[in-house]
Amino acid sequence: MDFFNGILSVHGVSFLMISVIAIAALGYILGRITIKGVSLGTAGVFIVALLYGCLFYKQLSDEINTDFVGNALKIVDNLGLILFVTAVGFIAGPNFFGNFKKNFKSYVLLAVIIILSGGITCAGCILVGRNFTDLTTEEFTAMLTGILSGALTSTPGFSAAKDAVANDHLQSIVSVGYAIAYIFGVIGVVLFVQIIPKMLKADMPKERELLGATAKKSEKAKGKSTFIEMDDFGIMPFALAAVIGIIVGSFKFGNFSLSTTGGCLLVSLIFGHFGHFGKLSVTPKDTTLKVFRELGLMFFLIGAGVSGGAKFVQYFDAVYFVYGMVMTIVPMILGFIFAKYVLKLSLLNNLGSITGGMTSTPALGTLISTAGTENVASAYAATYPVALISIVLVSQFLIMLFS
Repeated sequence: MDFFNGILSVHGVSFLMISVIAIAALGYILGRITIKGVSLGTAGVFIVALLYGCLFYKQLSDEINTDFVGNALKIVDNLGLILFVTAVGFIAGPNFFGNFKKNFKSYVLLAVIIILSGGITCAGCILVGRNFTDLTTEEFTAMLTGILSGALTSTPGFSAAKDAVANDHLQSIVSVGYAIAYIFGVIGVVLFVQIIPKMLKADMPKERELLGATAKKSEKAKGKSTFIEMDDFGIMPFALAAVIGIIVGSFKFGNFSLSTTGGCLLVSLIFGHFGHFGKLSVTPKDTTLKVFRELGLMFFLIGAGVSGGAKFVQYFDAVYFVYGMVMTIVPMILGFIFAKYVLKLSLLNNLGSITGGMTSTPALGTLISTAGTENVASAYAATYPVALISIVLVSQFLIMLFS
């Protein structure tokens, strides 16, 4: 782009960088707007990224190169996810295993309930909706399965659905469904974890106490002289955990893998739990983790939002958006009710588990701010792996059942 008769010229990678940074700035401004105590928070970045993708993706592609822009956004998306999930694992690690052992059955059952109810809702939508569409049964099944993975913001579920369909045409339809539903999948859970505490008039100090916010931390709180620190910020152990996590997540068993997200979460949980190996400290500073967590979430939302916005304009259909809303709301509400009245989980434990069961990375960031404690990350980390496996299996089962 040229301004002032060519005096100012912004092209290529510079244009892309300005776009990413501008989206972040405007997104945080939008996220600060509060209506009756409810705000989008970091998810405001997603809204701005989505609008940018709708309005300017073609111009961005023309300025650079369509393939390059697509790959660049994937890098931004994946880098953000790695930073966020690894930081969450380190934060949750000190209290995770004790909390998981105490509530193991509840976490597993809740994750299964959420994903299974989402799968049943999707199946119901397929059975009813296929009578009112011009798509073939295979195409409509691919569309609705993509919508399910978008409604639950599940990249592994999305990948599994694409692997399960027969050809490239059906894979593109899965992608369309995922893009359409992903928007409400993000915003719906973000708003839910803020609205529910207000509706219940929750006493947050009491809820934090019930969650165990005052639980003992690991040995990382002890003096620096006890262990060898590799650098002042703990970036080296953070990077090591991320590298090992990516490798672990890359192992594939049939169509299933932990993915980068699952691998980084698992390894960072282990690092965070032990805190050190021999005399070597493997615990980053709290400030480092908080910065990486927020920075990662921001990058993830920008990458996903801009890409989703481009597809959203091209393929949007109101009825598919409604299907996505239903597949987000039904599992979320059923899961919350089940956790509250059957499993008797405390409010923050309940909501933390919901964010994990819905595999909602942005909602966890919002919940941490709403709750005023990072201990909710333990509940997210406990339900997330079970939900990840469940959504992969459910997505593949739906394709096989209706195709």
